[in-house]
Amino acid sequence: MLMSQASRPARLHYMANGFRVLAAGDHVVCAVSGDKIPLEALRYWSVARQEPYASAEISVQRELAR
Repeated sequence: MLMSQASRPARLHYMANGFRVLAAGDHVVCAVSGDKIPLEALRYWSVARQEPYASAEISVQRELAR
């Protein structure tokens, strides 16, 4: 029986040049805004924090909030 990954969050390990899928899914949730980010649209994340961001602006905002 095939399991659908539709509308299931993925669990990822973020690396400097990409990410590795630890648990299959079709999206991740932005650590700041809570927006769903389709895996094919994911471009911004923090390796140190291991969290995804919906946009470059949000990633900078998160970094400045330290």
